[in-house]
Amino acid sequence: MTRRIDTEVAIIGGGIVGGSAALFLRRAGVPVVLLEAALCGARASGVNYGGVRRQGRGLEQMPLARRAHELWGQLPSLIGIDGEYVRSGHLKLAASNADMVQLEAYRQRTRGFGMHLQMLDRRELARRFGWLGQDVAGGSFCPEDGHANPRLVSPAFARAAAALGADVREGVKVTQADHDGTHFIVRADGLEVRSRVLLNCAGAWAGRFAEHFGEAVPETSIHPLMMVTEPLPLFMDVSLGIQGGGIYARQVARGNCVIGGGRGVSTDPDYARPGRAGLGALMANATRLLPVLRGAQVIRFWTGVEGNMPDHNPVLGPSARVPGLFHAFGLSGAGFQIGPAVGEVLSELVVRGQSSIPIDAFCIERYAAAAHGAVARPERVREQTQESP
Repeated sequence: MTRRIDTEVAIIGGGIVGGSAALFLRRAGVPVVLLEAALCGARASGVNYGGVRRQGRGLEQMPLARRAHELWGQLPSLIGIDGEYVRSGHLKLAASNADMVQLEAYRQRTRGFGMHLQMLDRRELARRFGWLGQDVAGGSFCPEDGHANPRLVSPAFARAAAALGADVREGVKVTQADHDGTHFIVRADGLEVRSRVLLNCAGAWAGRFAEHFGEAVPETSIHPLMMVTEPLPLFMDVSLGIQGGGIYARQVARGNCVIGGGRGVSTDPDYARPGRAGLGALMANATRLLPVLRGAQVIRFWTGVEGNMPDHNPVLGPSARVPGLFHAFGLSGAGFQIGPAVGEVLSELVVRGQSSIPIDAFCIERYAAAAHGAVARPERVREQTQESP
């Protein structure tokens, strides 16, 4: 027997984007039903690296990142926990003088966004971060970027929404979503949700729903490879990245080092696993960058499934074809930090019909069928990490 629920807004996907959208909608008094196939925040949102950084993002994402930075500063009042969020600083390292030139150019382009980037030469790196390896030429330091625990933060948004009256349903896999000319009809096992508005926040699976509504996009999946060490004496008090990508690392208060780089493998669109080929390279790169890790025990490897777009920018905004449909997906391995701001933008679009943050660069129309395969790729100015829902 199918149970029917009528609501104002239905949300597909309970990651940090869907959860935060539900939270902000409930704060505005809007009825919400959130449908999550697994557990809220348990997929990409819960298994990512945990970087909360603005540094390295393209200019088009900076307004979102700036607003998200403000929201992260309000985390306890938003979700009831601090989520182990610390503004440790984010150090983006350069392997060569050419990389230093790129970092300086990025600093100049992003002036005015409040990051206060500091350029550090090799001597200054050695003075402040003596535990680094020798194969670095310098770096760029963003003092107020940081990191958090995604396993705590991501599900907390959906829980906070539920505490304000959102109808949050986990273990409910959406099998079909349609529009009958008046309402959206979302079907899952034994459940039918009818709504005026539909938010497509389904992560790596969102492209399927967009295509069903006539908006095919070239979303693919990536599977960032991660590992964590045994607890070690505290030595690293910043979050690290590399210009051009390759490896990223942080140490938590318990002493464990969380490190990412490379890719997992997948033979199923819904799952991924660490591949043997990448494990040795990740460990070798980690010990080269952080010699103190030599001899440390790795206690776990993992990966996940993350939606990725060719230009590394999300799809965010209203459907070009179906009124009342809004998309927010394809955060391309960097969604953890901007996730709360993306959720707030969705809430604004529903309640006010417009966003207070410019989002034109993220419109789904940029992936019109005629443009497939001809999408311009922006300069690679950030490390690719799995930070999104």
